[in-house]
Amino acid sequence: MAHATPVPADALRCLPDDAWDTGPTTHLEHLVEGGHVLEFPHLRFLLAPDERRFLDPAWSDGRSKNLSLRGDGSIRGARGSATDLEALRAMIARYADSAQALVDRLFPHYRGKLRAGNASLRPFQVEGRAASWRKDDTRLHVDAFPSNPTRGVRLLRVFHNLNPDGRARTWRVGEPFGDFVERFAPRLRPALPGSAWLLHTLHVTKSRRTAYDHIMLQLHDLAKADLEYQRGAPQAAVDFAPGTTWVVYSDQVLHAVMGGQHMMEQTFYLDPDQQYAPETSPLHMLERRMGRPLR
Repeated sequence: MAHATPVPADALRCLPDDAWDTGPTTHLEHLVEGGHVLEFPHLRFLLAPDERRFLDPAWSDGRSKNLSLRGDGSIRGARGSATDLEALRAMIARYADSAQALVDRLFPHYRGKLRAGNASLRPFQVEGRAASWRKDDTRLHVDAFPSNPTRGVRLLRVFHNLNPDGRARTWRVGEPFGDFVERFAPRLRPALPGSAWLLHTLHVTKSRRTAYDHIMLQLHDLAKADLEYQRGAPQAAVDFAPGTTWVVYSDQVLHAVMGGQHMMEQTFYLDPDQQYAPETSPLHMLERRMGRPLR
């Protein structure tokens, strides 16, 4: 197995803020782009008494693990009366607004450049959830999606543990992205000629995969399929207590979700060339490693 440096002791940065739109912390682009997880143990998202009922997995329509607020304002993955769904939509929208205020404050360089994706409530317990090895998020991985190519666009995520029973959201955080790439680079293979066009034509993918997407999917799958890597790779366990918010580039930080229930999440997208330090993006790191453009 290739050598990799240990997970840095400061990979998790604990910060004191207790309000979403105001606080002492700002200008942290260099930290999050450097592969750090920003943890805010006192930054709570408070539910109204009537909203606590939405933590019950019974609000799911049974087809999705997330209750999601889409860009058009609709709720997907939930069931209930029109009144109930409007109350759920308002709760998730309030979280989306809070997350937007937070990233605007933490990352002033990104203002006007981040694009908000879906916000979601994840009510299900992690433990015991059946999944194929590719979908098993208890295995270390970077985020990459077979049907939804990103073309190098960054995935910045704001998570919050809503658990009402004192249960932590337990993660494993892996080695730096550059070490991860060096470890698996000898096993990467080029895409078959014409495969990106065919997958898009057959509507397997929502847009055409780039060489970057092909490599990131391979890295995702190689890591998850390698049980020796899962057991022995440099990694650290992290418990995010209830009431904790954390922010991370999930396409860069190797992570695995080991346990917990009841979480909020908001995704933001950023073009890598609009980063504070574009050279730290997975796209540009992979382009340097492969010696060619990848999008």
